Amino acid sequence: MSMGIAKIFLVLLSAALVVAVTESFEFHEKDLASDESLWDLYERWRAHHTVSRDLGEKQRRFNVFKANVHHVNKVNKMDKPYKLKLNMYADMTNHEFRTSYESKIAHYRMFHPRPVTEFMHGKIEDVPAFVDWRTKGAVTPVKNQGNCGSCWAFSTVAAVEGINQIKTKQLVSLSEQELVDCDHADYGCNGGLVEHGFAYIQKAGGVTNAPIVKIDGYEVVPENDENALMKAVAIQPVSVAIEARGYDLQFYSEGVFNGDCGHDLDHAVTAVGYGATQDGTKYWIVKNSWGTKWGEQGYIRMLRDFKAKEGLCGIAMEASYPTKLSSVNPQTKPAKDEL
Repeated sequence: MSMGIAKIFLVLLSAALVVAVTESFEFHEKDLASDESLWDLYERWRAHHTVSRDLGEKQRRFNVFKANVHHVNKVNKMDKPYKLKLNMYADMTNHEFRTSYESKIAHYRMFHPRPVTEFMHGKIEDVPAFVDWRTKGAVTPVKNQGNCGSCWAFSTVAAVEGINQIKTKQLVSLSEQELVDCDHADYGCNGGLVEHGFAYIQKAGGVTNAPIVKIDGYEVVPENDENALMKAVAIQPVSVAIEARGYDLQFYSEGVFNGDCGHDLDHAVTAVGYGATQDGTKYWIVKNSWGTKWGEQGYIRMLRDFKAKEGLCGIAMEASYPTKLSSVNPQTKPAKDEL
């Protein structure tokens, strides 16, 4: 992509994010003045997000909502490089929020040691300063895992969609549901590991779209090495894992996230690029699976080159990507006995 086209895209993306923020649910100091004004705010929020609650549940949820409103308001007054908003999770406790998506990655890793593979992208010496696979047509629209801890399937599929487009020039949206239903090395809505998803797709002969999308295998990125992760993301979208239980992550709206989080990995996402702000703050472009109403239209920019070797929220700990040698996909579905 030429520099001129890249600049045009960044302008359009910025404009789209401004529109998204404008359309998000806003509130003001006067809305926090009393329980009565907060109740009115809660009713407006429910109408905005079409959230239905019975009377008894509304009272309990209102108390949660009230605490969350004060948190969002407090954080947004601080000098942070990111902002929060009252999104669709605003009347959920952080515990409820976590259990609605958690993939238990750190738990399952205890029973399934990380495999040892080659890292062919490690041979790269020079990487571009800016990469965004969305501009190259290798990223499908943001999806929503709903109340199912299947983020591992969404991360697996996003990475496969990416390498398939890079090799075939065809962007094919694949089925996460196939992995949830058929990949018995993982645990469906109770979580799983991305490399198991890659292994399933390889063994099954592809994801049974039309055309079938095949991969030849997968490789893991050396852990705790953001420079190695950068080399991989320069070549293709990469599956990564993070700890997403942070209170601020629940309400993330825009900007470069550098908030509190550890590295007890519980959520799989996809790194689809990286870059830096005008003031030099480096970030990862991360595709999430919580729909387009969360974050920057479903994405989050996370601080890159973090002080800890694990990366912010552990993003450099569990990265992997599918490999695909052929530039051609078969045109028919595999026979049942091949699955």
